[in-house]
Amino acid sequence: MSAMTTAHTPCIEGDSAVQLRDLGMVFGKGNHAVTALNSISAVVPAGCITGLVGPDAAGKTTLMRILAGLMLPTHGEAVVFGRPPQKLVSESANSIGYMPQRFGLYEDISVMGNLLLHASLRGLEGQARQNIFDRLLQFTSLAPFTDRLAGRLSGGMKQKLGIACALLGSPRLLLLDEPGVGVDPQSRRELWRMVQDLSRDGMTVIWATAYLDEAERCAQVIVLDEGSVLYAGDPEDFTKRAQGRVFLLKTPAGAHRQELAAWSMCPGIEDALVQGSRIRLVLAEGASPELRREVLDKGGEAVPPRLEDAYMSAVGGIDQNPSPYGKLHVGDGAGQLQGGPDSNYPSQPSIEAKGLTKTFGDFTAARDITFDVRPGEIFGLLGPNGAGKSTTFRMLCGLSRPTSGQCAVDGMDLLTAGSEARAHLGYMAQKFSLYPDIPVLENIKIFAELYGLSRKRRDALLPVLANALNLQSFLRSRTADLPLGQKQRLALLCATLHEPPVLFLDEPTSGVDARTRRDFWKHISAMTTAGAAVLVTTHFMEEAEYCDRIALIYRGAMIRMGTPDELKASCKTVEDPTLEEAFIASIEEYDRQHPQ
Repeated sequence: MSAMTTAHTPCIEGDSAVQLRDLGMVFGKGNHAVTALNSISAVVPAGCITGLVGPDAAGKTTLMRILAGLMLPTHGEAVVFGRPPQKLVSESANSIGYMPQRFGLYEDISVMGNLLLHASLRGLEGQARQNIFDRLLQFTSLAPFTDRLAGRLSGGMKQKLGIACALLGSPRLLLLDEPGVGVDPQSRRELWRMVQDLSRDGMTVIWATAYLDEAERCAQVIVLDEGSVLYAGDPEDFTKRAQGRVFLLKTPAGAHRQELAAWSMCPGIEDALVQGSRIRLVLAEGASPELRREVLDKGGEAVPPRLEDAYMSAVGGIDQNPSPYGKLHVGDGAGQLQGGPDSNYPSQPSIEAKGLTKTFGDFTAARDITFDVRPGEIFGLLGPNGAGKSTTFRMLCGLSRPTSGQCAVDGMDLLTAGSEARAHLGYMAQKFSLYPDIPVLENIKIFAELYGLSRKRRDALLPVLANALNLQSFLRSRTADLPLGQKQRLALLCATLHEPPVLFLDEPTSGVDARTRRDFWKHISAMTTAGAAVLVTTHFMEEAEYCDRIALIYRGAMIRMGTPDELKASCKTVEDPTLEEAFIASIEEYDRQHPQ
């Protein structure tokens, strides 16, 4: 369980804030029509937090925009406090607060500038405006940063500013569209506490999320998939659907990824993921007695289900097709590596960082960072927003020159190796960095050329990888129109099409749903089987369990390094800690020992 507060805020008995009645939304017409919401009906109780859960393109943002009064449904109705949203907003403009999925504030003006602008849009003036500013700045802990440009805030602080602007006018209904995306565990915990305090004061909150650990803490959940309601009600009742079907299985040391791959393709398994030194398995409801016996005979221990277990079961489980990345060749020339668990990888590290330091004036973004990553290894960089992870990434990729220290990738210093070095690495940036206004296929062709991939090899690999990443039906689509999950899949394809021996992944699954995350890690693990070295950052601590080793970066320094189990063992304040609890405990301990 996460380190966030788990207690639910009780709803106001018998009172509803939102009613959805046969609500439907269709975009386009004829053969081009796309159904975003398929006649959904549900009730949102007043005075508590309701989680709106679902994968990309499930309809979460469309529903949020309808409730905010920004669009009219094709059919059916949404009723907010007894009135249609548009009528409620026109009669009482400040009744609804809405924080969109993308950071919707002005990055080139200050925190206070954004607050002033939104206050004037909501008609707040004089002493009343100053009073609410004082309260919100204290509530969000943004008071020391009022003069800072919004674009220079950390991810967590940006989300806090977005919530503060949505709270101007003291709305009765607060709509938060994916507030935890791109935010580190410590900041997510603070965001949750803020919103929980609001609901205790009687505010109704709808929190849209693809993260099931967030939804698990809500008083109610509405689970959407492909525009339809899979479930609406108490998350505990939904979780019980997986009762008796969840097991933890101990794996041999160093074999967790091989074991995971084997179980993931086993008929009757709906979900499989790494959890520390063990594999978490969810058996299908109709799984054979033989499969259950096999799990138990291999030391499987039955454990209580989580919301994510029930969710993965409800959406049909994992994709059990093997990843084609495990059969690829990485590298080139005499040093080419061939996939397979028996491959003989070179002994020299694929990634080396020695004393890497980067300063900007008086500010040190990264200080004396030292580690290496070997072929076939997944190495994780964890840390809060603004800790120095992306700065370290950019130095290693040759995009930023270190102030001091050395770095090499596949034996080359990218700052001096020239353009030929690009063929040796793949880089998936934290922010989506492909060309938005051209078709998906054209982006792929451009990146294939940039990486020096021959047309023959590109045409051979493209259909295989596009099919594996579920992009075949999107190749002619405009890139900007893709759902977030498909954008991330496209970015991964572009970074790996040339079969690089080194792969840099900067928050590759930020904001995507549990099923898509499983797919990503299946492909990433397969790349290491083929000999690639992978350096990855993530704010999702359960993903970090897939890493062979982890370095914890904080305030520009590397404060911990080891396997996931070693990092958890270093946490002495919690019994049997999760990696997230160990992450937060390490940061708090460092703060006590190194006060600023």
